[in-house]
Amino acid sequence: MIVWHFFRVFIHLMAGLLTCAVVFPFVHDDRRDYLVRRWSVKLLAICTVDVAFKDKSEGAVNASAMIVSNHISWLDIFVINTLHPCHFVAKSDIRNWPLLGWLCEKAGTIFLVRGRQRDVRRIYEGLVHQIQAGKRIAFFPEGTTTSQGNVLSFHANLFEAAIEAHVPVQPFVVRYLDAQGQFHSAADFIGDMTFAESMRIILLAPRMTAELVRLPTIPTDGAHRRDVARLARAAVMRELGVTEA
Repeated sequence: MIVWHFFRVFIHLMAGLLTCAVVFPFVHDDRRDYLVRRWSVKLLAICTVDVAFKDKSEGAVNASAMIVSNHISWLDIFVINTLHPCHFVAKSDIRNWPLLGWLCEKAGTIFLVRGRQRDVRRIYEGLVHQIQAGKRIAFFPEGTTTSQGNVLSFHANLFEAAIEAHVPVQPFVVRYLDAQGQFHSAADFIGDMTFAESMRIILLAPRMTAELVRLPTIPTDGAHRRDVARLARAAVMRELGVTEA
């Protein structure tokens, strides 16, 4: 059974690669977003992950808002893409993943080399231009994944792009639940775990629900990036019921 599931994932990845190479160069952004959303929905279905969306944004959704979220798993990207196909900022390690890394790049993922200040500056400037051009940008300000029930400090650097582009920040919360509504441990992608190991655990595990919660936007006019990062983290922690240690 696990071999069959891996085969289905492989075929779906190949279909995604073909779409990126042959279709994406010739379609407009709306069609591209539709294809990304549909592909993400199907990938999660193959992985027996259901998505439940909750809206706590308390107002109209700003299409230009920069999306930020807590970070549990590589699944997070595709969970968010089922609602809002985005250009994600992700750590450069993902680019080296077989098939999926290339696919993420062709889907518009922006790769960041950790510890290189010049790289952060280059990407930050690019993000401002992309936001101003109408692209939807998302990133995980913790900088890495963490186990469910924990929220690491939010790095503030990339929040500056939202401030300079004059758009609000839109926090999201993602959590993975089992049939009893408890955190589903199979979703955790931490430590030295490889993508293949994580995929195997997910495919062997009981069905899970990815709960995606959209929180109220945080205005950035006249704000400092550290304050925006602090407010975003506090909103995520409140939704998760997490308190400072």
